Amino acid sequence: MKGKQARNKALEQVLAFLWRGKIDLAIAYLRGLSKDELKKPEEIEQLIGYFERNRSFIPGSALRQKLELRISSNPVEKANDLVVSDRQKHNGMSWSVSGSTSLATVTSIYLNNEHMNWLLKRDITFQFNTPAEKSAA
Repeated sequence: MKGKQARNKALEQVLAFLWRGKIDLAIAYLRGLSKDELKKPEEIEQLIGYFERNRSFIPGSALRQKLELRISSNPVEKANDLVVSDRQKHNGMSWSVSGSTSLATVTSIYLNNEHMNWLLKRDITFQFNTPAEKSAA
C-alpha cells in the first residue's frame, strides 16, 4: 500500500472480515483496492491466493469466541517449545529433518505419558482433552 493510512485502513477492514470468517468479502475488498493505492499489486494477488488456498483452515474467530472455543495458537506454540525448540535451538546444533522429527516424536510420546504404551504395545492413544484437563504437549 502507498502510505501508512491506506495500509492501516485496508488492514483494519481485511482483519474485520477475517475475524468474522468472511474470506470471500476479504478477497473482494482486496480486489477492489484502487491500483493507485498499491505499491506492489503482485503482493495483494499473493495474499488473495493464500486466502483462496487456505480458506478451509482460516477460522471465524468471532464464532469460536462466542462458542467459548480457543482462538489462539499459544497451546500449539508452547507444545512446540517443549517438544522441539528447547532441545534443538542451542548454539552449534544442527538437525536433519528425520532427526528433528524423530526427537519431536519421542519427546511428545514421553510428555504425553505414552512411552510405556508405545514401548510395550507399539500404540499411541489419541484423545482430546476436556478443557479442565491439562496436557504437557
